[in-house]
Amino acid sequence: MPTLSTVNQFTAKHPAFTLGGLRSLIFNEDTNGLKSSGAVVRIGRKVLIDDAKFFAWIESQNKAA
Repeated sequence: MPTLSTVNQFTAKHPAFTLGGLRSLIFNEDTNGLKSSGAVVRIGRKVLIDDAKFFAWIESQNKAA
């Protein structure tokens, strides 16, 4: 079962990511590849982050650069 966190919970667990920075990544998910990674889960208006998929996406960004 995936670990899902709200944006606030995610930034509290992982202080390397600021609230504004994470929201910016989510806002631009169509262009930065975050959407295709499946790391952002939406249930109605609630936005949740799949921790494992998010960090897999981070790793893919690191390798692509």
